[in-house]
Amino acid sequence: MVNKKSKKWLLPAVLLLSAGSHAELKIAVINAEQAIIQSEEGKAKIEAIEAALEADQLKIQSLSDQIKALQEQLAKDAEVISAGEQQKIQKEMEDLNIDAQFEVQKYQKKGNELQQDLMREMTPKLQAVLTDLIEVEGYDVVMPRAGLLYTNAKHNITRKVTEKLNEKQ
Repeated sequence: MVNKKSKKWLLPAVLLLSAGSHAELKIAVINAEQAIIQSEEGKAKIEAIEAALEADQLKIQSLSDQIKALQEQLAKDAEVISAGEQQKIQKEMEDLNIDAQFEVQKYQKKGNELQQDLMREMTPKLQAVLTDLIEVEGYDVVMPRAGLLYTNAKHNITRKVTEKLNEKQ
C-alpha cells in the first residue's frame, strides 16, 4: 500500500522511469521567487517597498535610541539618583520596549504584506514567460527548486526566466 508521503514522489519517479524507455525527458528547475526578485521590475518594486517601510524603520530606530540613552543614563547615574527615580527610568524603558516591539511587529507585517502583493502581481507575468519558455524549449517537466535536494545547474532556468521577464517589461 502507498502512503500519502510516497504518493508525492511516485509521479516524478514514474515519469523518470518511463522516460528511459521512450525518449529523453527534458527537465527544468526554477526558483520563481528569485526570478521575480532579480527582474528589473521586481527590483524596482522592492525599492518601492523599502521606501514605504523607511518611516517605520526610522521610528523603530528612534525608539531603540531612546532606550539606549535611558540605559546609559541609568548606568551612569545609578549611584546618585534615588530608587524612585531609577524605577521611573526603568518603567519608561519598559514602556519604550513595548512600543518598539509593537512597531517591529507592525513593520514585519507590513513588509510581508507588501512582499506578498509583489508576488501576487508578478506571478501572472512569470507564468506567461514560463509558458512561453516551456513551449519554445520543449520542457516535459518544470519543478520548483525549493523542494529538491540536488539539481544539476544545467537544468536551472531561473536566469532565463528573469531575462524573459526583463524583455517583457
